[in-house]
Amino acid sequence: MLDIFSQLEKLKKERNAVILAHYYQDPDIQDAADFMGDSLALAQYAVKTDADVILFCGVHFMCETAKILNPEKRVILPDMNAGCSLADSAPPQKFKAWVDSHPDHTVITYINCSAGVKAASDIICTSSNAEKIINSLPDDEKIIFAPDKYLGAYLQKKTGRNLLLWDGSCQVHEIFSERELIRLKTRHPEALVLAHPECDENILRHADHIGSTTSIIKFGYESIQQKFIIATEPGVIHQMEKENPEKTFIPLPSNDGCACNECPHMRLNTIEKMVTALENMEPEIFLSEEVRLQALAPLEKMLALS
Repeated sequence: MLDIFSQLEKLKKERNAVILAHYYQDPDIQDAADFMGDSLALAQYAVKTDADVILFCGVHFMCETAKILNPEKRVILPDMNAGCSLADSAPPQKFKAWVDSHPDHTVITYINCSAGVKAASDIICTSSNAEKIINSLPDDEKIIFAPDKYLGAYLQKKTGRNLLLWDGSCQVHEIFSERELIRLKTRHPEALVLAHPECDENILRHADHIGSTTSIIKFGYESIQQKFIIATEPGVIHQMEKENPEKTFIPLPSNDGCACNECPHMRLNTIEKMVTALENMEPEIFLSEEVRLQALAPLEKMLALS
């Protein structure tokens, strides 16, 4: 009888499938993936793949993005309940009504949102390219930024632009504890703090490096420093430890003091569910062609600028 990883590999070949996984997945899923990345890298890879099936180990909005970019491919995910608190903070109908009330604004939307919200946007961005995209617009252009208010506040500070912000947030990044961070810095004064811009300013002001998931991993790899405090979802530490076994990566605890602030939605995916998904070819992502085309235009603008 084949072990679970051999079953997965066999099914992948039978289905001509590719496994994409985000850095916030469990280590065994990361190790089973054909390609690992953050939201931008995964979107770029999804466009290039010649597989017939994309098994996307991430959350629902990421799978929708893959389907928007690849309507001819079957996009399946291990668990349809793998949602996103940030995406859920912007219901499409409510968001569109808000956008329509500001018709003189260009709408730049973070990729962590539903297909319906993408469809109401002018340009999509990720934490990797948001600053570049904002700076590509004329200085006097009025801009809506959604849905993450913390990333929006960080970008306002970085670009000097006055952004109209949607009041959304990621449940993982907004609960990091400044008190615990100060304690860790006191205990490990030589450690550098690496933070994702979805964090609140009370965390970012202590950071030695602020960047996307890929940027954080790259900084940890290239730095001569040996110890780091990581202020993002701790799934990234698996890749950082694989690439830098001699270095120490310390996850930043949340406000309740627990160093276990994993994304509960990402962690719904398992190797067993991946096997079942490929066996049954479900759950599968479906989008109306109208919404897909409306969401495709701002995504293509992002990819052209990236």
